Formats: sequence, structure tokens, C-alpha cells
Amino acid sequence: MAGKGTPATAAAQRAKVVHTLHEYTHDPANRSYGLEAVEALGLDPAHTFKTLIAVPSGGGKPVCAVVPVSSQLDLKALAAAAGAKQMVMAEPALAERTTGFLVGGISPLGQKQRLASFIDASARELPTMFVSAGRRGLEIELSPGDVAALTGATFAAIARSS
Repeated sequence: MAGKGTPATAAAQRAKVVHTLHEYTHDPANRSYGLEAVEALGLDPAHTFKTLIAVPSGGGKPVCAVVPVSSQLDLKALAAAAGAKQMVMAEPALAERTTGFLVGGISPLGQKQRLASFIDASARELPTMFVSAGRRGLEIELSPGDVAALTGATFAAIARSS
């Protein structure tokens, strides 16, 4: 891996989980970060996940949702999984401040604050999944079970087709 590691890669290394880093050149004009990774690395979009931050609409602590890049986050399903009445997407500044990562490079691993985390149930049966490794242009591949263990995440049906 070129350049220094990230809190996400450090978390995987500290836990001694099997993982592989995949680096690509990020195009600053591209705002479809997950799809950019899929295209640049030739990945399956159903195995490549984006990390989104949402908050209860009445206020409360943000939560982390990990869904396939080929899907959308189902906010009603996330609210049900999180025990909230309603969820809304977090403002980018809040997501960055809470996780310690820039939008487009938010990883479920190594976040600044430990958030309640939910991984879409579709990941459960995959041998490995790809998530951001903590910066744009870097993905980490590891087992869904390891992602769940490192984040304390729960598997839940939180994605819907785009």
C-alpha cells in the first residue's frame, strides 16, 4: 500500500484479521465513490459496500449503515433495526466529524467514535466483502464476520434496490 495506513487498516491489523488492501487512483471529479471503486478494481457491486451515517430524526446518536453500492439505504428498515422512530441521512460534516474520515472514504472500521453499526444481511453469506479502508482510493477486503466483529455490527435487511 502506498502512503501511510489509516485507522481502518490499523484496526484490521491490530485484530489480526485476514484482509487484503486494494488501491486505485481516485478521480477527484468522481462523486460516486463506491461505484468508482467497483469500476477501477473490477469488483462485483454486490460484494462492494458503502458506509453511510444516519441519525434519528428527533435527534440522537448517529448510526453506521453498510450497504452494497448497487443498493440504496432503506431508512425505514434502518430505523427499525436501530430501534428508532425515523432516520435521516447525516449531514456530511457530521459524518466526517463523527467517524474521523472524509466522505467517500468513510470506513466502518476504525471510526473515531464507536457507533451502533448495521451491515445489510446480503453480506452475511459472502466469503469476503469490500469496504472503504479509510480514504478515497483504498478498499479493504475481509470477511463479513470480521467486519461485524470489529465494529460490533448487527446484520439486518437495510438495503433496497436502486
